[in-house]
Amino acid sequence: MTSRPLWQGRALALVGIVLVAFSLRSAVASLSPVIDHVAEDFPVSPVVVGLIGAAPPVCFAVFGLLTPLFERRFGLERVAVTAIALMAAGMLLRGFTVDSVTLLASTALVFAGVGSGNVLLPPLVKKYFPDRIGLMMTVYSTTLAISTFLPPLVAVPVADSLGWRLSLGMWGVVAAVSLLPWVTLALRERRSPMVAPVEDDDIDPTDGRHDMQDAVAVATGPISTAPANPRYFARLWRLPLAWALALVFGTSSTMAYVSFAWMPTMLVDIGGVTPATAGLLLSLFALVGLPCSMIVPVLVVKYQATRPLFFVGVIGGLVGLAGFLFVPTVALPLWVGIFGLSAIMFPLSLVLLSIRARTPESAVALSGFVQSIGYAIAAVFPLLIGMLHETTAGWQVPIFVVAAVLVLSIPAGIVAGRRRTIEDEWERRRGRW
Repeated sequence: MTSRPLWQGRALALVGIVLVAFSLRSAVASLSPVIDHVAEDFPVSPVVVGLIGAAPPVCFAVFGLLTPLFERRFGLERVAVTAIALMAAGMLLRGFTVDSVTLLASTALVFAGVGSGNVLLPPLVKKYFPDRIGLMMTVYSTTLAISTFLPPLVAVPVADSLGWRLSLGMWGVVAAVSLLPWVTLALRERRSPMVAPVEDDDIDPTDGRHDMQDAVAVATGPISTAPANPRYFARLWRLPLAWALALVFGTSSTMAYVSFAWMPTMLVDIGGVTPATAGLLLSLFALVGLPCSMIVPVLVVKYQATRPLFFVGVIGGLVGLAGFLFVPTVALPLWVGIFGLSAIMFPLSLVLLSIRARTPESAVALSGFVQSIGYAIAAVFPLLIGMLHETTAGWQVPIFVVAAVLVLSIPAGIVAGRRRTIEDEWERRRGRW
């Protein structure tokens, strides 16, 4: 396939992808650093904070399954416009909430759009940049990482000087701006398709670079869900490898969403830091994930380093939690950074989806299975941690629970590290796939 400059005939798509990718993560990371400011105006119970923390994985799972149905009916661009509009409206409305119910409702609206955007952006990249998928996924993943650590960095200073309503609502302005290129492209798409999707015949299956690019692309972006072969999907329920991958993904998501929901509050309570410093430390936690998303796929695909990387993530998470538990006022940034190593499990679990299946069809089935189980697991813990914190009036029990999740994931990480596909495992147990 002949490559052409990124901006040639598709500058709007390039700008649109970058802006939407920024909004996908800023929507998640911008609320928890200012929740103390919000609570000064109206009560926000730990249960409500837990529900807000559980909203992303729930919406990702639900809208990850619904969005492909809408896309086939209305087209990529029009569904993307709808998803972005939901994000923008929800983030703007969060700045006008008057109680915990409206805060929760506007947040659910935000994550409905984010859940759809997670699914839509990878195929949009493939449609408009079939000749530059690897490069665009790097741009995409870098933007995701920046938009994960930037909001906690600026949210509290803006809330201190201009109020929490502006601090929350300003991210909706960015999302609203990202509507412009996609509205234009949607109108253009009604007249004629801009870029034909890449065909399988364009790719040489013997080209090893393609395998690496696919692995990196999967690992650096969210899971793209499509209707899976029901026969394949049913078989996954009986395969330990599929369950192991789902549990590793669920553990990774649990660490992320518990942290974004509760880390700032926890650090203020146990570390004696200010909300602004807690926001900076949450940014540090998110920043650790940037090099992980770039390095882990290469180490897994090229060097088969699945188990060593998994144990680095688990041990880093446990050491960081031990620091929070026993010496929280000593070297707190160090414990946050070490705990951030648990982010290794996210790109690790995603890249395994591309190398633990032989065919695209079985990979879609595996992706759907892992996403549905993993996000269901992750949705439980932000709420559970909030309830435990409220009932015990402390953070010791919640920290032990998070540590237990990491420990219990170890057998799954060992199984996930086996160098075999789901087809291999089925054939060893039950015959032909």
